[in-house]
Amino acid sequence: MHDGERILIVGALLSAGLLASLLASRVRVPGLVLFLGVGMAVGSDGAGWIDFNDYSLARTVGIVALVLILFEGGLAAGFPEIRPVLGPSLTLAILGTLITAIVTGLVAAWLFDFDTTEGLLVGAIVAGTDGAAIFALLRGSTLRRRLARTLEGESGLNDPIAILLVLGFIEKLMHPDYGVPDFLWLFVRQLAIGGAVGFGVGYVVSFALREARLATAGLYPVATLAAVAVAFGAADTAHGSGFLAVYITGLMLGSASIPAKQTIATFHEGMAWVAQLSMFLVLGLLVFPSDLGGVAFEGTVLALVLVFVARPLATVICTTPFGFTWREQTVLGWAGLRGAVPVVLATFPVIDGVPRSHEFFNIVFFVVLLSTILQGTTFEPLAKRLGVTTDDPALPRPLAESGTIRRLGAEVLEFPVVEGDAIVGLAVRDLGLPREAVVNVIVRAGQAIPPRGSTRVAAGDRLHVLYREEASRQLVSLTSSWRSGPIGPRARPARELRSRSSIFTARPWTEGDGDATRPERVSGQEVVDLLRLRRDAPGSLVVLADGRYAVCGSVLVVGARRQVTEWIERRMRVSGEAERAWLRTVLGAVATDLAEARPGGPPA
Repeated sequence: MHDGERILIVGALLSAGLLASLLASRVRVPGLVLFLGVGMAVGSDGAGWIDFNDYSLARTVGIVALVLILFEGGLAAGFPEIRPVLGPSLTLAILGTLITAIVTGLVAAWLFDFDTTEGLLVGAIVAGTDGAAIFALLRGSTLRRRLARTLEGESGLNDPIAILLVLGFIEKLMHPDYGVPDFLWLFVRQLAIGGAVGFGVGYVVSFALREARLATAGLYPVATLAAVAVAFGAADTAHGSGFLAVYITGLMLGSASIPAKQTIATFHEGMAWVAQLSMFLVLGLLVFPSDLGGVAFEGTVLALVLVFVARPLATVICTTPFGFTWREQTVLGWAGLRGAVPVVLATFPVIDGVPRSHEFFNIVFFVVLLSTILQGTTFEPLAKRLGVTTDDPALPRPLAESGTIRRLGAEVLEFPVVEGDAIVGLAVRDLGLPREAVVNVIVRAGQAIPPRGSTRVAAGDRLHVLYREEASRQLVSLTSSWRSGPIGPRARPARELRSRSSIFTARPWTEGDGDATRPERVSGQEVVDLLRLRRDAPGSLVVLADGRYAVCGSVLVVGARRQVTEWIERRMRVSGEAERAWLRTVLGAVATDLAEARPGGPPA
């Protein structure tokens, strides 16, 4: 076969996969089922167009695809989104996967006359939910955000757990003296090394991307793709979990303020779709439908046990301590979609030469196919019927592409505000943004809010900050303060009843006065509040520790409200249009500040 023919076949298969995804959305069938169907239709036991039975190559394709899918899932989420649901996600990923594997494995041993270890191996293979299936499901869902994030976190974290269970049971079958201490050491070693490598690579790459200004936006996805390969390869070479390392690296980069973030996210979302299509098509080619008849009855029973007993039982046990209602637990239990991951795991015992491994593969494929059709087609109607959906998408989508903005020398930072962040309750003007940055929109409860300086930040908001590239380093430390503090205005001075007029000053601003945009001290007094920031030139309106206002810019004006107001009215008569616009803003801010009558406001 010529290279051109091979490329043509790849293009034709990907096109067929795209058509299958369009058809899937119309007939409400999970796309992965149709992707597998396309592979089965053209494979050796179907039309016979492609002769394929290479389990080793299929596993390699599956591992590469899973790595790309897990990284994209972590990148799309980020730690701020996962943090509030980290407890239930981790519990479901670890304890839930273990319970599902044990219950399903014992039933499999009884149904297929396996010994206990063989049955537990089958249970471990089908125990993990599939990241690609869950991410695809959530992108088209309106599930409540807490439930969606719990499922997203679980699907990214439980794949390494399922893989470790599979590896452990294979070792037990191949080496009967392999005991519980060996199993525990495998878990500790793999998770510890994978976690350490993931955090390390994520930190280094985040720092490098912030410091290095690459020539074009297209180079940033190349850098993150390299990070994926380094994270997985380093962890796997050190006998750790490469899958966990990749997912944590994605979470780290998804949480960091890095350049061209939307370009990176869009690229990896496309790569994840290519990986998903390729993986499902290859696994479909690997299946011989004629072999499934021998496991159809027992496989159906096992799939029903998995869907109606094992997964719901694990969900109830794992989520009850976290306050989930029975409706939410029902949906979480029903959302444990299987997909290509169990089929990829089923190739492990085949390659390692485990007895009856081809039978394991056929059982797993049949169980996955049946459970995915059953759960995938009914998930959204069930969630709506139980009243756990909203009018908003489960996973937020970017407001706009930022390619044009970046070509103009700017970036857009999307900052999700979570409960407990230091900026919750602060006014936008108190966020400490540099003059080269502005909050241009706040997304709250699915609605876009054009913010004013007095708009208060609430938990659940998503702040969209437009900033010039030269302010990127300053924003890194600033957004860290938004999480943990300190941030916001200092305590305002108490109002004083003055028997004499306040000292008034009006003079040119000098270099010795410092930065007029964000001065720390003015005329020997500490700045305790920033009321307004001038955008077209260096300048600001601040409140000093002695209660006076200070207008900073080309001219420094310090005094009580009436003194500053009278000076501005005189100044406006001889100022240009830009200066008058700024002075009108100052007048309005002073009047608003007085009207709010905040405790400790400046004197009149």
